[in-house]
Amino acid sequence: MGTGEARDRERTGLAAGLLLAAGAGSRLGRPKALVEVGGERLVDRGVRTLTEGGCAPVMVVLGAADTPVRGAHTVHNPDWRSGMGSSVRAGIDALPGTVDAVLIALADQPLVTPEAVRRLVEAHEQGARAAVATYGGNQRNPVLLGREHWSTVYAMAVHDVGARPFLRAYSHLVTAVPCDDIASPEDIDTVEDLERVSGVLGREPSGSG
Repeated sequence: MGTGEARDRERTGLAAGLLLAAGAGSRLGRPKALVEVGGERLVDRGVRTLTEGGCAPVMVVLGAADTPVRGAHTVHNPDWRSGMGSSVRAGIDALPGTVDAVLIALADQPLVTPEAVRRLVEAHEQGARAAVATYGGNQRNPVLLGREHWSTVYAMAVHDVGARPFLRAYSHLVTAVPCDDIASPEDIDTVEDLERVSGVLGREPSGSG
């Protein structure tokens, strides 16, 4: 393998994981990062999902609850009350210069699996510079973004929106990665949501992620 080829392979392999976990969980009565499903905090499950999916390093944006998180670097978002956009910006600001791409996931979507993350990372390794998981043809999460897109996403991430405006405006640059068969984007906003998702996780075969 030549020097240039080795350098290109190293460059495309650097996909960081960014977990957004700053919300207060007002309808749940406690910050979402601290909510437990299957005996595991959502923040810890999210970090494990990103790590097992092949992301490194893994960053976690916290806000309503600042808590130690094993296996990840934490970033405090002082403007978390303004919505998801500020967490996206805080996370991008904290990414190391050696990272070529970032995969953004949400802590309140515990049915996103390491396999789904891995599909997006593999799409990046195969040359995709922006990719999104799709379910039934609809773009949801996670989202992977090459470094050249960060400034555009940063500018568009305001209030309670993250990468969605970028995905819509630059759809011609985005690779769709179907994940229907291995994951679900169902999120946890209410106690009913928590009970339903916990029930799904309780039906998973032992050892599944």
